[in-house]
Amino acid sequence: MKKVFLLVIFFIGTAVSAQAYTGSGDQKVNFGVAAWGYGTGIAATYDYGLGSLISVGAGFNAYFDRFKNDDRDNRIFAFGRVNFHLNSTLDLPSKLDIYPGLDIGVVGRDFGLGAHIGARYFFTERLGVFAEIGNNGSLGVSLNF
Repeated sequence: MKKVFLLVIFFIGTAVSAQAYTGSGDQKVNFGVAAWGYGTGIAATYDYGLGSLISVGAGFNAYFDRFKNDDRDNRIFAFGRVNFHLNSTLDLPSKLDIYPGLDIGVVGRDFGLGAHIGARYFFTERLGVFAEIGNNGSLGVSLNF
């Protein structure tokens, strides 16, 4: 019983110190499902904080169904991205980050452009969930490094 109690106290302690976005040097990795946009498939992104408001990163989506323009060459969307973090501007809880952003890259042989608004919520210091909606959207697990 004592071990269970200590484990619960440890979990609560890490949940209290969870930070959704800390600014310069902050690193996040998202893994999830690409649910709409250029197709249905899997999504992965990396974000690096440049300051209290801006992060840059890269992403890769692989689609299995509903390709852009019904063209199987459009199975991949590789892109760079920029996000504008509103957690300090909106005075949000430290576990929550809301961010609008832009994605610019290549879909198959075509130019790809996306805009989204996203949210991350961290349960512990390292583990959270995310959702991004827009013309290219996804949802899944977010990891903090």
